[in-house]
Amino acid sequence: MMRTLSIGFLFVIGSVSTFKAQQVDSSIQHNSKFLLEMDSIHRADSAQRVMLEHQIKQLKGAGNSNQRGELLSKLKQMEHDDSVRKNRNAKTIERLRSSAVGFPVAPFQDTLFFIYTRQGSFSAADRAIAINEKIEKLYDDYSFKPDSLVVVDSEGGTEIVYGDLVMMSVNEMEALWHSKPVEALAIQYRDILREEIVREREDNSILNIGLRIGALLLVIVGIYILIRLINLGFTRIRRKVFSLKDKVLKGIKFKGYQFLDSHRELKFILFAINVLRLFIILITLYVALPLLFSVFPWTRFIAETLTSWTLSPLKSLALGFVSYLPDLFTILVISTITHYIIKFLEFIAGEIENGSLVLSDFYPDWAKPTLNIVKFLVYAFSFIIIFPHLPGSDSPIFQGVSVFVGILFSLGSSSAIANAVAGLVITYMRPFKKGDRVKIGELSGDVIEKSLLVTRIRTIKNEYITIPNASILSGHTINYTTSALDVGLILHTSVTIGYDVPWKQIHSLLVAAATSTEGIVTDENRQPFVLQTSLDDFYVAYQINAFTMEPSRMAVIYSRLHQNIQDKFNEAGVEIMSPHYRAARDGNTTTIPADYLSKDYKPGSFNIKVDKD
Repeated sequence: MMRTLSIGFLFVIGSVSTFKAQQVDSSIQHNSKFLLEMDSIHRADSAQRVMLEHQIKQLKGAGNSNQRGELLSKLKQMEHDDSVRKNRNAKTIERLRSSAVGFPVAPFQDTLFFIYTRQGSFSAADRAIAINEKIEKLYDDYSFKPDSLVVVDSEGGTEIVYGDLVMMSVNEMEALWHSKPVEALAIQYRDILREEIVREREDNSILNIGLRIGALLLVIVGIYILIRLINLGFTRIRRKVFSLKDKVLKGIKFKGYQFLDSHRELKFILFAINVLRLFIILITLYVALPLLFSVFPWTRFIAETLTSWTLSPLKSLALGFVSYLPDLFTILVISTITHYIIKFLEFIAGEIENGSLVLSDFYPDWAKPTLNIVKFLVYAFSFIIIFPHLPGSDSPIFQGVSVFVGILFSLGSSSAIANAVAGLVITYMRPFKKGDRVKIGELSGDVIEKSLLVTRIRTIKNEYITIPNASILSGHTINYTTSALDVGLILHTSVTIGYDVPWKQIHSLLVAAATSTEGIVTDENRQPFVLQTSLDDFYVAYQINAFTMEPSRMAVIYSRLHQNIQDKFNEAGVEIMSPHYRAARDGNTTTIPADYLSKDYKPGSFNIKVDKD
C-alpha cells in the first residue's frame, strides 16, 4: 500500500514538475548560464592569483622592490575586485533563488530537499523523479546497508553511489547555487538519504506495524466509546425535556399570536437537540480522523491534509482578524460619532417639532422631513468613509456587485426617484398636512399619511386612495382645512329663481336657511351672505355663501343647508326650479313684483311675510 501511494505521489509530482519545467525552462537555462560564467571567472581569478603570489615570492631581493610593489598592488586590486564581484554575485544568486522553481525529492511524502539545476539533457524535474525512483529501489532492497551509500569523485563531479547504482550527481553549478563546496553538499545529501531510508524501514518493520495496528484498534475503540457517551448524554437530555413538557413548555406567544403550542415546541426542541448531537459527533469524528490516519506513515499525509483543512482557515481567520483590527477600530469610531450626531439631530428636530425651539421662517412640520434628509446625508457620508475599510471592498467581485446593483437601481427606480423628489418639494411647499381635508385632482378626502413616495387620503366614503407624489406635484390641490382654522371655510351653493320673485325675499330666505344650519358660523364678522351671480334670460342665479370651521363635515353641512333651503322656500311659497326652467307668458303682463309697482313703494321698505301655517 505504501509503495502504491508513493508511486502515485511521484506520478503527481512528475506531472506537475513536467508542466512547471516547461514554464521555467528558459529561466533555469539563464540561471545555469550565469552560474557557469561565475564559476569560470572564479577559476580564472584563482589561477591568476596563484601566479601573482608565485611571482611575488620570487622577487624577494632588494633590487626588485619596485616590481614587487607593482605586483603587490595588482594583487590587492584583484582581491578588491574579487570582493566586489562576490557581493554582486551573491545578490544575483539571491535574486535567482527567489524566482527559481525547485522540484522536491520526496519518496515517502516527506520532502528531503529540492533540485534547482539541470545536468546534461536532464531537467531539474527529471532529476527529481529519477532520484525518487532510486530511493524507492534502495528501500525495497532488504540487503541495504547504510554504510555502503558513499560519496565518490568522478569526471562529471561528485556522485552518491550504492554499489553500481548512481543515486545522484552533484556538480559545481549545484554547489554554487547552494553556496557550498561540492563535496560538502554531496555528503549532506548522502546523510539525508541514509537517514530517510533507515527511518522509513524502521517505521515499516513488522513490530512497528503490529504496534500501529494495536494503536489503530485502540483509537477506533476510543472513538466508539466517545460516541456512545455522547448518545447516552443526549438521551438523558431528551428525557429531561420530556419531563418538563407540562411544567415549563407552554408554547411560544407574541402579542397574542401563538407561534408554537406546547407539543410543537417540544418537537422543535427535540429536533434541535438531535441536530446538536449529530454536529458534536461529526466534530468528534473529524478530530479523531487525523489521529487515526497518523498511525501509519503511508496515510500520514491524509492526516496532515485534514488538519490543514481545519487549521489553515482558522489561522487565516485569526491573522486576518488581527490585521483587520485597525480598520475595525476605525469603523467603530466612525459609527460611534455618526450615532451621536444622529442623536443630537433627533433632539434638535424634536425640540423644533414640539415648539420648544423656534427658528424664523422654519415651520415645525418641516422638522421631521428635514431630519430624515439630514440623517440620510450623514449616513451616506459615513458609509463613504467606512467603505474603504470594509473587508474585500477593493476586490473585483465586490466592485462588480456594486456596479451591478447601481445599474439595477438606476434602471428600475426612475419613477421612484421622481416621486421622492416630488415628496421633498411637497414637504417644503406645505400644500397640506396630515389630517387636512383636501381635494387632489378629482379626489377629495382627509390626508392620513404623507411619505417620501406617496400620499394617502381617505374619502368621505371611507375609501383609502394612494396617490404618487409626482402626480400631486404636476396637478392642483385644494386645501379646505388651512383657511378654516383662521377665517373659516366658505361653503356655497346656488339656486335659480324667476324674475317674478323679489330678490330681497330670496336673499332673506337663503340667509335664514344658512343661519339655521348646524356647523355654519354666524358671528358678527362671518355672517352668511348672498351673491347674485347672473341675470339670465328666464331666471336670476343666487349663491348663498356661509362660513364653517368644520371642513371635515362639509358633506353633512351641505346636505343640511340644502334641506333648510327647501324648507324655507316652501314655507314662503317660492318655487325653486333650479338649475334651469323656461317660463311661457303673455307679453302684455309683467314679472315685476306688485310691491314695486304700487305708488306707496319706497326702496328698502319691502318686508317678507311668512305664514306660520
